[in-house]
Amino acid sequence: MDIAQELLNPMQVSKWTGLSRGALAQLRYKGQGPAFIKLTPKTVRYLRADVERWIRASVQYRTGEPVH
Repeated sequence: MDIAQELLNPMQVSKWTGLSRGALAQLRYKGQGPAFIKLTPKTVRYLRADVERWIRASVQYRTGEPVH
């Protein structure tokens, strides 16, 4: 598959995840979101596989701390 089809811009990731573009920017700043690529200082792209991996890694089965 052509890599251009695999690159997503923040708006596409926002629509896919339901997170705002601002929230994605904050996650990038904190190092907590999906891996991203900086093509230029103002151009951010995500590989579709990295976003999918991040979503899958975020799966949780309960809230709060585990009960001991």
